[in-house]
Amino acid sequence: MILLGYRGSGKTTIGRRLAEKIKMPFVDTDELIVGIAGQSIREIFEERGEPYFRDLESLAVQDACERSAIIALGGGAVLREENRRRLMASSHRRTFLRCEAQALHDRIHADPRTAASRPSLTQLGGGIDEIRSLLAIREPLYRQVMTEELDVSEMSIDQAADMLANIPSSA
Repeated sequence: MILLGYRGSGKTTIGRRLAEKIKMPFVDTDELIVGIAGQSIREIFEERGEPYFRDLESLAVQDACERSAIIALGGGAVLREENRRRLMASSHRRTFLRCEAQALHDRIHADPRTAASRPSLTQLGGGIDEIRSLLAIREPLYRQVMTEELDVSEMSIDQAADMLANIPSSA
C-alpha cells in the first residue's frame, strides 16, 4: 500500500503503525532520499535546489514501487508526471490520506522537527495560505493516482491504521 497526501497528513506515522499491525516492511521515500543524499530535505533544497530533490524523489518512487511494503510517499511526489505514471502502473493500493488545511497546519506547527528538516515550499512561508495553495494544486493529482481515499482530519493514528488494515483491496 502506498500512502499519499500532503505534509502532516500522517503518511509516515500511520504507515509505520499500519506496517507493524499487519507485519509488513515500511518504506518512506523521504527517508530514502535523505539516505541517498546524506543530507536533510531542507539541506537538499537549500544547497542543491528543488529540481535536484525532485530527481532524487523520482528515483525513490521507482525503488519504492518495486517493493512489497507499506510506503509513505513524499507529499510532492505526484507533481512529476513520470511518478504519477509509475504509481498508477504499480500493483499497490494507493490511499490518499485527505486532511483539512487547518488540521494540516496545526499538525505541522506542533511538530518541532518540521522547521528543522523541512523547507517552506513557496514564498508564503509555510503557513495556512501555503497549505491551501498547494492543496489546490496537489489534491487533483492525489486523486488521479489513488485507488481509495481516507479523511484523516479528525482521526488518531491508531484509528487510521485500523481503518486501512480493514479496507478491502480495491486495486
